[in-house]
Amino acid sequence: MRPARILGVLAAALLALALFYVTLAESGEVVVLETRGPDRAVHETRLWVVDDGGSAWLRTGDPASPWLARLRASPEVAVTRSGVRRMYRAVAVDDPATRARINALTLEKYGWRESALRALGMGPEGTMPIRLDPL
Repeated sequence: MRPARILGVLAAALLALALFYVTLAESGEVVVLETRGPDRAVHETRLWVVDDGGSAWLRTGDPASPWLARLRASPEVAVTRSGVRRMYRAVAVDDPATRARINALTLEKYGWRESALRALGMGPEGTMPIRLDPL
C-alpha cells in the first residue's frame, strides 16, 4: 500500500473517531457552561450534568482543560439547562468518594454513551467533579 493511501485511511479513521466522540458527547442531556477568561471574554462549553444531594454536578476528564482553569480563576459561572440560564459558584471537589459517586451517576444517566467513552480510554479515574452552588 502506498504511503499516501495509508495516510488517507488513517485520516479517515481519525475523522470517524472524532465524529463518533462528538455524537456521544452531544447525546443525552447537555448543558452550556459559560466561563470567563482573563480578558473577561465569555467561553461556552457543552457538558453532561448529573444531580446529587440537591446540587447539579459537572465533571471534566482532563484536569488541564481550559474551561476548568477559567472556572478556578473565576468561579462565578452561568449554566443553561433546559433553556433556563442560571448563575452559580462552581466548586471543584477533589475527593475520591465524590468522584466515584459522580462517575457512577454519570454512568447510570448516560449509560452506553459513558461506557463508550470509557472504552475509548476516557476513564473515570482522572475526572474532576464540579458542584454548582446557586448564587
